[in-house]
Amino acid sequence: MPKRFVLVIILLLFAFGNFVASGQEGTNQTQDVSKKPRKVKKEMGKVYKDWLEKDVVYIITPEEKKAFLALETDEERENFIENFWRRRDPNPDTEENEFREEYYERIAYANQHFTSGIPGWKTDRGRIYIMYGKPDSIESYPAGGVYNRPSWEGGGTTTTYPFEIWFYRHIEGIGSGIEIEFVDPTGTGEYRIARSPYEKDALLMVPGAGLTLAEELGLADKADRISGQYTNTMPFMREQDMPFRRLEIITALQRPPQIKYTDLQASLESPVIDTNPLDFDVRIDFFRQSENQVISAFTVQVDNREVTFKEEGGLPTAKINIFGRITSVAGKRMAIFEDSVTTNASPQELAEMKEKKSVYQKAVALPPGRYKIDVIVRDVESGSRGVRSIGFEVPKYEPDKLGTSTLILASKLRYTTEQDIGGMFVIGKEKVIPNLTGEFKRGQDVGIYMHIYNAGIDQTTLRPAVDVEYIVMKDGKPILKQKEDWRDTDDYGRRLTIARLLPTTQLPTGDYEIKILIQDKVNPQSKPLEASARFKIVQ
Repeated sequence: MPKRFVLVIILLLFAFGNFVASGQEGTNQTQDVSKKPRKVKKEMGKVYKDWLEKDVVYIITPEEKKAFLALETDEERENFIENFWRRRDPNPDTEENEFREEYYERIAYANQHFTSGIPGWKTDRGRIYIMYGKPDSIESYPAGGVYNRPSWEGGGTTTTYPFEIWFYRHIEGIGSGIEIEFVDPTGTGEYRIARSPYEKDALLMVPGAGLTLAEELGLADKADRISGQYTNTMPFMREQDMPFRRLEIITALQRPPQIKYTDLQASLESPVIDTNPLDFDVRIDFFRQSENQVISAFTVQVDNREVTFKEEGGLPTAKINIFGRITSVAGKRMAIFEDSVTTNASPQELAEMKEKKSVYQKAVALPPGRYKIDVIVRDVESGSRGVRSIGFEVPKYEPDKLGTSTLILASKLRYTTEQDIGGMFVIGKEKVIPNLTGEFKRGQDVGIYMHIYNAGIDQTTLRPAVDVEYIVMKDGKPILKQKEDWRDTDDYGRRLTIARLLPTTQLPTGDYEIKILIQDKVNPQSKPLEASARFKIVQ
């Protein structure tokens, strides 16, 4: 092939390639950019924003938050939330997630008790309560006022803003014996965490007022407290009140808590053998509320000799924490309660108080069926605790069949007053404090309390158509018999109340049994109902 011909072909191919490239370039230059599809990440829905910024803002870790923000679809976010709670579930085998339920209960409690212009969950007290649960003890000074400083705050007298001190025996990852002080300097109810023990001092900025002992003696300058340079002038200051330690604790309280449950509930999941167990008694009583609901009253009784009394405000005081969890046979959690009981007495009455008992009661509505309750009682001062696990069956009351509640022998039985409304031990119109040991001192009245359900009415006398007879027995022999007189009753015919006091002055010490026989007069052929209980009279 001639060289000139080959050269022409090469030149033609080169020119064609430049033409194609030029055409493509021109096409790109003329395309409308506004019509190109934009790569925009779909905005997160409000429900997920609220979950991240409100629901779990205090407990989500930075790594979890970063991962959640990187998700692109709602399906991914739903899976993330499900796994978030699953990682914190103390008992994955059950249908309920106990941690999640308790967490939202804490939020509700914070909103109910700590709201002050802003929602309760946003306040400092609400945040600490949501993250770490109920404190072991609270010192509350809601009106502030005159305050005698302890030695570790420098002594002397001043006037304070309203403040509270929350005490936790232990917070995982932070330490033991943690005190958190909240101050309300504005008087609006919004308590804020104090970074100094002197933030509650209302006279801090008043020259010559509210001085510490060292300042009164001229050994210290009040300006040091105002500036925060007070460590050198407070020789008895506690380590936890040192500025850096206090800042360290406050910083640690900002971090999401470790995935761990309250000490009492954790004890149910991982029981610890205790060398000094706390002994206590538990009793369960049942009272019909409706056809499908029964009031189950759980009574916890602790001997005061089992707990430690510590002086608070000049009074020996004992504090115990009580935690209870009710589960069904299938393991579903039906109810949970946690509360504190405080007992105090004057120094002169302390010996007598230790011979008495502290009693707590929680009433829960449950449908008929079988359940288990786990109860833990802990002495706040000594740390000793006891655990009880009890299976029980809530009875089913037939709508038209004669039935009775539990028979209670009470250490105290009286009509309620206005002060009793909403309190413990209230059943109907009576206040009934059960005696769990069954021991009564001679001369102490034995309270007898019980309900009778579905009793008919005698249409001729308009009185309850049931006969009730009390029989007190000793050594298997009846020593006292008495029938119930319904003439003064004002109860409804479908529910009668037996509430009597049995005097013991004439009864010798020893063991007794009381029987209550109930006969339906509308149907005399029916078998009488019988309820009994044992008690003991001591000197």
